[in-house]
Amino acid sequence: MSHHPMIGKPAPALTLPSTPSGEPYALPIGEKAIALFFFPKANTMGCTKEACAFRDARQDNPTFKRYGDDKLVVVGVSGDATPAQSSFVDQYNLGYPILSDADGSARKAYHVSKSAFGLIEGRETFFIDSQGVIRDVCTDAVLWNNHTKMVEKNLKMLVGGA
Repeated sequence: MSHHPMIGKPAPALTLPSTPSGEPYALPIGEKAIALFFFPKANTMGCTKEACAFRDARQDNPTFKRYGDDKLVVVGVSGDATPAQSSFVDQYNLGYPILSDADGSARKAYHVSKSAFGLIEGRETFFIDSQGVIRDVCTDAVLWNNHTKMVEKNLKMLVGGA
């Protein structure tokens, strides 16, 4: 894991259109911990696996469950339009917000890089603590499972492994 320029910095405020209706969703920065994951495109294989891994972690992973929805939100962001994201959320029953960053401003604010020699949007997950500070970033473009593992590791540190 390379050192990301955002680690240790306050998380940029973010309000973007959310599934299913396109209503604006503001990240609850400073209110609860946030697993914010940027993914290239809804309904592509790696993105689907990553999104479902977060869905399953919220349902089945003891660390995620112990932290609970009241203390941790999972939020996905892609450049897709809200209708494409809504069908993605419905098809896979994701159960958490997916936000539309059509103009790429959120990616820019979080310094999300491109991958595959700059041809596709990067896959990066940010762990933001309840004080609103970015504590860790997973930039693994291929091993989507590492994104939920990074969040789990940080949650364990927050709860002291209890």
